[in-house]
Amino acid sequence: MEPGYDVQGVVEEKMAKAQEGHERQEIEGGIVGQENTPYAGGVFKLALHIPDRYPFEPPQVKFKTPVYHPNIDSAGRICLDILKMPPKGAWKPSHNISTLLKSIHLLLSDPNPDDPLMADISSEFKCNRPLFNEKAKQWTKKYAMESQILQPTYNETAWSPEGQESNTTTSKDRKRCGVNTENPNDVKKSREN
Repeated sequence: MEPGYDVQGVVEEKMAKAQEGHERQEIEGGIVGQENTPYAGGVFKLALHIPDRYPFEPPQVKFKTPVYHPNIDSAGRICLDILKMPPKGAWKPSHNISTLLKSIHLLLSDPNPDDPLMADISSEFKCNRPLFNEKAKQWTKKYAMESQILQPTYNETAWSPEGQESNTTTSKDRKRCGVNTENPNDVKKSREN
């Protein structure tokens, strides 16, 4: 499977149906972890919500598959500038779903620890890369390998690096990255939005 870019045709078809009022603008896609990264071999499911004003507004995207990553929080929210409108973000109407998926794929392969949503994972990435790589590989094997693809993704409570509820994502971090500022442990609520 290519790194998830084949979703574009399905997205365009679903968007056309949604514009006709036949279908909600909720789309599931996925990306494949790049070789030579801790995410290699994993298939990471994404939930995309296409707003009515697309392409003038960016899609809302969340990981449905748990990912051990400094820029992806415990509810699957992603800190990435292309997911936000200017002036704080980099979304442009010329971008499309394929561009967005490529950007997310690149972020998955090359985390940005200087702009984290998960401070503890970012610190580990910077200060103890072998430990970070091992944990990311473990999570990939547990949640994103082929045998896990049909398994449930997020639980009703947020997951954390040690399997406990996460409280390391601050309201300030979520606000800076353009994600809702509700309690990060209230995954059920955030999944309904």
